[in-house]
Amino acid sequence: MSDSTDAGLVGVIGGSGFYEFFSSAEQITVQTPFGEPSDPVMVGEVAGRRVAFLPRHGRDHRFPPHRIPYRANMWALRSLGVRQVIAPSAVGSLTASYGPGTLVIPDQLVDRTYGRAQTYYDTGGAVHVPFADPYCPVGRAHAAMAARASGWVPAASGTLVVIEGPRFSTRAESQWYAAQGWTLVGMTGHPEAVLARELALCYIPVALVTDTDAGAVEGDGVTHAEVLEVFGANVPRLRQLVEKIIEVLPAERDCPCPDALDGIKLPFELPG
Repeated sequence: MSDSTDAGLVGVIGGSGFYEFFSSAEQITVQTPFGEPSDPVMVGEVAGRRVAFLPRHGRDHRFPPHRIPYRANMWALRSLGVRQVIAPSAVGSLTASYGPGTLVIPDQLVDRTYGRAQTYYDTGGAVHVPFADPYCPVGRAHAAMAARASGWVPAASGTLVVIEGPRFSTRAESQWYAAQGWTLVGMTGHPEAVLARELALCYIPVALVTDTDAGAVEGDGVTHAEVLEVFGANVPRLRQLVEKIIEVLPAERDCPCPDALDGIKLPFELPG
């Protein structure tokens, strides 16, 4: 079943600094079969597109990474008509080449989580979605183009390993991840990406490096304060970049994402 190629609304899942997207917005409370999302969704206009913003951790940052209601969040966005999702996040670097402030548009993902519900299809029969390339290729290309146009030259590829959290990695874990050739480490990129694929959404990661992970360089390791300081200093620039990405995203989805569920018998009808 091919989904509509109409891009619909743009969804943004990010931090509280993104509330400044809108001069005016409507707050919408959404109920889903998977509970309530992290917060009510704010819907307004950005760069000529209708945009739905959802704070990943909640407005008051009450959800740690392993407790975020990922299934409810993605379901809520789709039910409101979202078909393209931009997902800015803070990540650690597994290489000294990517220092704090580096922008990365990753193209691959490794799942090292273990306690998260990560599928909508756990009842009603087996549903196997393709996930070899976890992110929307067209969305990634437009995100990289927008970054270069804004003067923030990105690393246009990279592998993000997602850990369970909420603790940071040990030095040995960090060194092991780096030895595999993985370049970034974070706590929120999974299961967001696979849930987006299960809903035939375009998912576009935008990763800001806030620290170098414990095993990548000598030092005292990562601290929460360090992550918040670097991310906070870059929020205005990151918000401007996301606005630019919204502006350049195509209004029709000419990518594989709408066809992700072709040939699959679903146990229920998708929302929206």
